[in-house]
Amino acid sequence: MDHPPAPIGVDVVLPVLDEAAALPWVLGRLPEGFRPVVVDNGSTDGSGDVARDLGATVVVEPRRGFGAACAAGLAVARAPIVAFCDADGSLDLAELALVVAPVSDMSADLVLGARRPTAAGVWPRHARCANAYLARRIRRASGAALTDLGPMRAARRHDLTALGIADRRFAWPLEMVLRAAAAGWRIVEVPVAYGPRIGRSKVTGTVRGTARAVRDMRRTLAQWG
Repeated sequence: MDHPPAPIGVDVVLPVLDEAAALPWVLGRLPEGFRPVVVDNGSTDGSGDVARDLGATVVVEPRRGFGAACAAGLAVARAPIVAFCDADGSLDLAELALVVAPVSDMSADLVLGARRPTAAGVWPRHARCANAYLARRIRRASGAALTDLGPMRAARRHDLTALGIADRRFAWPLEMVLRAAAAGWRIVEVPVAYGPRIGRSKVTGTVRGTARAVRDMRRTLAQWG
């Protein structure tokens, strides 16, 4: 897949919880001009030190929660465009150039990477079904034509900060979409490859983790009607 030239001025927020094994490959795939902001959300495997040694800006967020980590990274970001992605190796950060391009050329306000599995078993059935359910609810609640609430995404920093996302748990990425849609943002998807993660899954790879995420998101969806 051809990647467009990387714009200068993109901060990439990477929430991290025990991803020391994945970080060298993940950070090594960042396009030129993209600055990694690794948010260590309670790692015990030295993830923060690994990221720091690899040249990343490291933020320590002691409050546990995916949303808390994303908010902490956004708070220290300074580039005009901010991207977000998991740091477990399941997504190729080289493809961030594809996700950022519509934001950079002003043809979209929020872009999400729609995951396309590269191998059998990459996306467990329980996680895939939960994602399809959430995508239907999001389409109904927001009008945004999304098929995947994927973790790889990009938006303009100033506008994203102004949305005032309040959730600090698993519903943070969902609330971003709902608030963006309510604000009239142009929301689009681009396909991105989704491969095996490096190390043990803590959310979508487990039924318990998926159920916890869906519970948070259903609560947020109920608030938005």
